[in-house]
Amino acid sequence: MSSAARHAVIVKEIAHQLGFMACGISKADFLAEEAPRMEAWLNQNHHGQMGYMARNFDKRLDPRKLVPGAKSVVSLAYNYFPSESQEDTTAPKIARYAYGKDYHNVIKDKLFTFMHRIQEEIGEVGGRVFVDSAPVLEKAWAAKSGLGWVGKNTNLIRKQHGSYFFIAELILDVELAADGAVTDHCGSCTACLDACPTDAFVAPYQLDASKCISYFTIELKDAIPTEVKGQFENWAFGCDICQEVCPWNKFSTPHQEPAFAPNPEMLQLTQNDWSEITEDVFTRLFEASAVQRTGFKGLKRNLAFLK
Repeated sequence: MSSAARHAVIVKEIAHQLGFMACGISKADFLAEEAPRMEAWLNQNHHGQMGYMARNFDKRLDPRKLVPGAKSVVSLAYNYFPSESQEDTTAPKIARYAYGKDYHNVIKDKLFTFMHRIQEEIGEVGGRVFVDSAPVLEKAWAAKSGLGWVGKNTNLIRKQHGSYFFIAELILDVELAADGAVTDHCGSCTACLDACPTDAFVAPYQLDASKCISYFTIELKDAIPTEVKGQFENWAFGCDICQEVCPWNKFSTPHQEPAFAPNPEMLQLTQNDWSEITEDVFTRLFEASAVQRTGFKGLKRNLAFLK
């Protein structure tokens, strides 16, 4: 067995020990297929006010510009599917990924441990860790490394698990045996495209993020446009509609990560509780949550828009 193959086995075993759902490896090179797609997406202004998406274009497409001497991209999947849901079905909803502690912090801690373990077991390895925090095309790398395929709803989907998982990467300066991509299994299904209430999908596999409920409730800092009034189906932070209707998510199983356990009080909030939420309650319920991204004022704006 070559050193690249041997080291790949070690990396995957560490991933398993740290609780990652899956680990795949790609050669760190230029994402030639993604370059024209990314350019067209930006030119059509499908990123809306997310100006950061247009920055560092070259770094998004070539990991060697992020990590000099990079040879391998390790892609990881981490389950966040909850075993519980909000109790009041008429209450405003938050996306499942935000039920527990902010995934950026939880997973980044695991990635630092991961790097330390790699250095212990393989030797002098340099690199950087990423979890939705730098110009890295995570889904493209995850698909390239065989973690799943990018579905018609532009989420990464795994046959065994669906799509309720976070993606993270390690970009390393060590050569690891690469995996290959898997085939697309969306078939003729259009459930996600048909279910989107704001028509954010301009075509299969093409999302106009500036029309997505997640964009309006999290990324947009201005007033939400009146033309989408009544279309949010009670989503106050993020949106899971295109995942809820995806047939592959019948294979989702509850995560085993204590940090992602929802605050029971949040699950018990009634429609009336949400309408009367105070800043103190917001801070207590969402102190370490991704919901902090929109802040109390942003959440109040979203809740008012749902009325």
